[in-house]
Amino acid sequence: MPLYEHIFLARQDVTSQQVEAMAETYKSVIEQNGGKVEKTEMWGVKSLAYRIKKNRKAHFTLFNIDAPAPAVAEMERQMRISEDILRFMTIRVEELETEPSVMMQKRDRDERKDRERRERDGDGGFGSNEGEEA
Repeated sequence: MPLYEHIFLARQDVTSQQVEAMAETYKSVIEQNGGKVEKTEMWGVKSLAYRIKKNRKAHFTLFNIDAPAPAVAEMERQMRISEDILRFMTIRVEELETEPSVMMQKRDRDERKDRERRERDGDGGFGSNEGEEA
């Protein structure tokens, strides 16, 4: 079966739980049509380069899909109908990446830098009260 990378952008005012529910819905569409979603990554809310349908930010989600073309077409059809989906893009690839995507690696690296900075500054994340009187 062909392999695909699929990314969709959901409106910024939907909750993370709603985005997860949408991802599960689209995942089940692929599975009902004889395919499978190998990997799902929720990238969180990110700023857009330009406004899309009056939104400046969106929830980004990545799927790695191993499915026949009609399954992907049905998922895209349902995304076109949904008002919560701003954009989506599907690309056919030769092989699927098994390790975390660059976006997830960047997030891990950023979290590590923040943690190291707090440890270096002696700040446990709640601020320092040294030298202050109550």
